[in-house]
Amino acid sequence: MTFNLSLSIFAIVVLLLFSAFFAGSETALTAVSKARMHHLAGEGSRAAKQVNRLISDRERLIGALLLGNTFVNILASVLATSTFGALFPKGAIAIITLCLTAVILIFAEVLPKTLAIARTDRAALAVAFPVRIMVALVGPLVAAVQYFVWLILRVFGISHAGEKPAMTAQEEIRGAIELHHQEGTVEREHRDMLGGILDLADLHVADVMVHRKTMEVLDGGTAPEEIISRMMASTHSRFPIWRDDPENIVGVVHVKDVLRVILGNRARLSELNIMALASQPWFVPDTTTLEEQLRAFLDRREHFALVVDEYGVLQGLITLEDILEEIVGDIAQERVVVAENIRPQADGSFNVDGWTPVRDLNRELEWDLPDDLATTVAGLVIHEARIIPEAGQIFSFFGFKFEVLRRQRNQLMALRITPPKRSDAA
Repeated sequence: MTFNLSLSIFAIVVLLLFSAFFAGSETALTAVSKARMHHLAGEGSRAAKQVNRLISDRERLIGALLLGNTFVNILASVLATSTFGALFPKGAIAIITLCLTAVILIFAEVLPKTLAIARTDRAALAVAFPVRIMVALVGPLVAAVQYFVWLILRVFGISHAGEKPAMTAQEEIRGAIELHHQEGTVEREHRDMLGGILDLADLHVADVMVHRKTMEVLDGGTAPEEIISRMMASTHSRFPIWRDDPENIVGVVHVKDVLRVILGNRARLSELNIMALASQPWFVPDTTTLEEQLRAFLDRREHFALVVDEYGVLQGLITLEDILEEIVGDIAQERVVVAENIRPQADGSFNVDGWTPVRDLNRELEWDLPDDLATTVAGLVIHEARIIPEAGQIFSFFGFKFEVLRRQRNQLMALRITPPKRSDAA
């Protein structure tokens, strides 16, 4: 009798250990970092390769673990009832239920799952091989159960074929970056850089180009002395050249080419033929994404392109530096310009020039104003107000207050933006 009791207790303990193993394995393998396992597999870790195979079919993995866990828990309950029922004939069911529930909850569920959460990657690597064997053994049975389950779900109009991922790869990466930034493991600058790379596929050249109104262009019919004087006074190295009409761009001249001719030939400035030094302009559609334009810059080994709309009308220009600034932020001297466009006030508001890009404002102040509705702050206000506001008008959008400070013709030149007040709890 004593031997049988000891054997039964030993069997119950073993079953509970199996239950803990299945519960902990489920938590570890469903919460494991895919990126970490992929990296370890690339370094030659066999356990990481096993983990990758298991999580590639999560439905089959979870089905096998649930099957094993359910089986051992039921078997442990039946064995405990038959063993202790003879010892405690009166109220045996209630006592066994309470005791076994407490034991399973603490030692076979909470404890192994807590351990798996605390050491997710390490636990996943440790259980990968035995779980792989188990999944292979019970695979046919799990497949049959899955088939039966999907038959039931089809009755309610749920189809396995119509299942789509909840998040795209870019959204998942962006969410992970933002999460690590909030946790303090990713710096703000690194978050902005990584986010800028992800944004290249969503932004178009029209979103970041230099508008034609602010372009520095040269009249090909102007005297060479005046052209060179304007070049020397500018901070740019390339200049579009027009003829007859400022929007009729016929070439692009580089300061380096002009200086090479002047210094090499010692020619008089009045004899200099600027048009002979100009290269053919490169026109790109304003709907081109920044990712496509960056690739085109690299393929053509160019740094400069003119932007046109669908009718071929000049809209502006874009450079390689404009795209790089979307990744690394404003470069060198341009940083000062951005700071001058955003002027903090004593009451917590900010005076902002209307042509300041919304993306620059978000990066500088860590705001979350939508940058897909308009490129500039003025454009955002006009888009939301549905009118061109007068000076002094105040609007509230997205939790922010916008006051028009100055308007020139149809352009909003300056605005005061008051961000929402953060609660003490935040």
